[in-house]
Amino acid sequence: MKNSIKNLTVFVCICTVITVLLAITNSITAPIIEKNQNASVNAALLEVMPEGKDFEEVDLTEYELPATVAEVFRETEGQGYVAKLVTAGYGSDMVVMCGVNADGVVTGAVCTASNETLGKEKTYGEGFTGKNADEVDAVDTIAGATKTTEAYKNAVKDALNTAIILGGGSVDIRTEEEILADNLNAALPEGEGSFEKWFMVEQLDSVDAVYAAENGAGYVFVTGEQFVGVKADGTVVTDGVTAPESFAGFVATIQASVLEDIDLSVYPDLEATVVSAKKTASGSYVLETKGAGYGIKGGDEYHPASNEYIRVRVSVTPDFKIIDCLTVSEAETDGLGDACADESFYGQFAGKSEADYTEIDAISGATLTTNGYIQAIERAFAAIKVLNGGAQ
Repeated sequence: MKNSIKNLTVFVCICTVITVLLAITNSITAPIIEKNQNASVNAALLEVMPEGKDFEEVDLTEYELPATVAEVFRETEGQGYVAKLVTAGYGSDMVVMCGVNADGVVTGAVCTASNETLGKEKTYGEGFTGKNADEVDAVDTIAGATKTTEAYKNAVKDALNTAIILGGGSVDIRTEEEILADNLNAALPEGEGSFEKWFMVEQLDSVDAVYAAENGAGYVFVTGEQFVGVKADGTVVTDGVTAPESFAGFVATIQASVLEDIDLSVYPDLEATVVSAKKTASGSYVLETKGAGYGIKGGDEYHPASNEYIRVRVSVTPDFKIIDCLTVSEAETDGLGDACADESFYGQFAGKSEADYTEIDAISGATLTTNGYIQAIERAFAAIKVLNGGAQ
């Protein structure tokens, strides 16, 4: 019993000594570690604000800032702010650090982390130094990486807006989706805020997009930056619209549009590449075709990634001009090739013809996906020639 008590006493003493030593060590090393961490953070901040002296983190809970803003640091001598922003190009989680001085001018921007494969986004930020909010859009977009570089531009804009807000100013920080929803609702209040984008099967001159109210109240036509609301009976409700009768005609065209199914069994050579084909009374075609992206590598050879094609819906006028385009399904790589399902990619084909449909911005790092999509469009043009009585 005495030995047990003795052993326990020794054990407690040892633990006490170790605890004291750890506390002493921590009291010595903690300030050093904190100093080194602060120095590391300051070094990153100084990269985009070289004239800065010291920085303090801003409590973001007090402000309504753009969704991309993750952290903000204030330069303690009033030289401006550095924002850490998390955005997405064709990949995901592209992290951009951007400094903005007290005059609202970018002092530096750098991508510190990215899943993009282009590589140019690492130095792309250099082009924003010295630019203000009105000059950001003028920075060149990297060919073949439109989405990546546009995301970078938007991050820089968000940093500039953040500096304004923290300085006591006010800016519109709505997302593109929120702005679209507000514009649709303002153009046709009777739609009660619920709209679905209509896949255009007929060419409507000067119309970029059509949104149908889900309650059947009418349509909103987008022409450039104008949103025109039209009731289901053809009455234009948006003020100041030039030639309102043309929009009434558009509604009539939409409502009269009938798609006639084409029996593909009559065209056995098309069945392997064309999922469905329809034709309108005006002679336009609506086809769903298959393209071999990364999921199916090299023509029609199966690839173990997914064994699935990219399926594309495309509407084409009788003179081979693309009216609309949409990705029906895809099984491409997450965060890379699956960008073919984003409207920013497939929307590029609208308005293209057989002569220039390949002239689009490719998906960065996803050549097989891009080529597969182009193949699907090519097959649509080829199918129309067959359906018109020509050879494939």
